[in-house]
Amino acid sequence: MTIDPPTNATPHPPQSSAPLYSPARVRELLTQHGLKPTKSLGQNFLIDGNILRAIAEAGLAGSPAQGTPVLEVGPGLGVLTREITTRGAHVTALEKDQKLRPVLAETLAGLDVKVVWGDALEFDYSSLPQGTRVIANLPYYITGVLLSRFMHAPAIVSATVLVQKEVGQRLTSRPGEDNYGFLTALASLYGSVKHVRDVPKGAFFPAPDVTSSVIRLDFDRSRPPPPPALLKFVEAALAYRRKTLRNNLRMFGQDGAAIDAALAAGGLRPDVRAEDVPLDALRDLAGRLGVLG
Repeated sequence: MTIDPPTNATPHPPQSSAPLYSPARVRELLTQHGLKPTKSLGQNFLIDGNILRAIAEAGLAGSPAQGTPVLEVGPGLGVLTREITTRGAHVTALEKDQKLRPVLAETLAGLDVKVVWGDALEFDYSSLPQGTRVIANLPYYITGVLLSRFMHAPAIVSATVLVQKEVGQRLTSRPGEDNYGFLTALASLYGSVKHVRDVPKGAFFPAPDVTSSVIRLDFDRSRPPPPPALLKFVEAALAYRRKTLRNNLRMFGQDGAAIDAALAAGGLRPDVRAEDVPLDALRDLAGRLGVLG
């Protein structure tokens, strides 16, 4: 990991008066610096000002007017970064693609932004200041892993992120619905999830293959973090969510007779499917099976 000094140390004017999010300005920047969006890094740049404003507003809602610490993963050309900083936030932008250094030096000049160059999967999230909010257009190929990292980082209180619509549906679904799974349960263990809005393909350059959604996750840090044993149990229970819960727990190594007794004691059918079981019932079942110690 390397860290650039705050870009407000070397202000200089932009090369064009067009809004940074305009398609013409994005193409100009890419051409000027000899760049092309890198598909393997999930680079789809936002070019819709209304969407940008909606993400920034949702991410900073309920925060102090000035000085809120924000982490942005994958700032790209700095479009969303600028929108966040103009609202008084102190932004740490985590970027992997070193080719974007001259672009961000230009687009973030004069702003209160610290750019950290490195892989989001290797970043030490425990180093963030308390009360940090994540606001980001996440690389789709590592969305699930990053959301898990955010949940496990006590300093992060919320994450407002652009994700694939399918992932957004998984995060906001309920037991018994088609998209319910471990990611849904994990988010519920740490807090709550709100769907902000869907985002059409045309809001990006280049346009992705899928529709996106803006999702806000709020993490309740007043709760004790869920014990690792419970996380492993819930993950195993929902590993094959259309199979019966009994079969999943048998694959987890639980005794069949003990599972039958625990299901009956919890008022659950022996053939209940994993995706139909509420989180509280899974927690109760884990206790009956002695998983939590």
